[in-house]
Amino acid sequence: MASSDDKPVPTPASAGGAPPGQPTTVASKVLDMGAAAMQSLQPVKQVKQHVCTFALYAHDPKRQLETHHYVSRLNQDFLQCAVYDSDAADARLIGVEYIVSRKVFDTLPAEEQRLWHSHAHEITAGLWASPRVPGMLEKPELDQLASTLGKFWCTWQVDRGDRLPLGAPALMASPQADPAAVVRPGLVRARDDRYGFSTEELRAARADVEAPAEEHPGQADYWLRHRKGFALDVVPHEMKRHAPFP
Repeated sequence: MASSDDKPVPTPASAGGAPPGQPTTVASKVLDMGAAAMQSLQPVKQVKQHVCTFALYAHDPKRQLETHHYVSRLNQDFLQCAVYDSDAADARLIGVEYIVSRKVFDTLPAEEQRLWHSHAHEITAGLWASPRVPGMLEKPELDQLASTLGKFWCTWQVDRGDRLPLGAPALMASPQADPAAVVRPGLVRARDDRYGFSTEELRAARADVEAPAEEHPGQADYWLRHRKGFALDVVPHEMKRHAPFP
């Protein structure tokens, strides 16, 4: 199944709603509690931020999602995000995004850069938001993030009703000022109503965010320049049956 399939072949896993399965048993809950008490879970504990924003499918920007990024910082130039479809306890893990500084992005070959998107418009337009974080605390981070680039793979296309992660991952793009990449007002309004803030007010408050001089560096936002997106397909491939001779 290709990542660009709008309507996958109907299966019990693509009928919409929660994932198929029985309710969690008491025994499993006890095991989870015991493991949580005894194991370090250090990678998970490095998540320090929750960002709510929006993403577009790179092969079809009319398909749009509200996304929730749980961010951990490996260093000042590299962030990694587990991406969920909500901030609820039963949220579905729908993908992963990697975020790098412009300095790191510039070291990537042109072919790789085509898979990355810019964050400048997303931030200055007020779409990128950290719920319940005061603006004064958030401002220095936004100044840095405005020049970053991200690569976001969606592994679970919940917007088409998939109850399980189906098919190949889909490359995602960021909102842009271009008419083809503007987030639907209804999506933005629903997000704002849920959290009690205004994207328009966030945009006004970010008028002094230090946006980069070059908003689409290198080959970033490739689809925006060339009107061609990227989609993956899964095809059979001959296996390497023997390890190479040393």
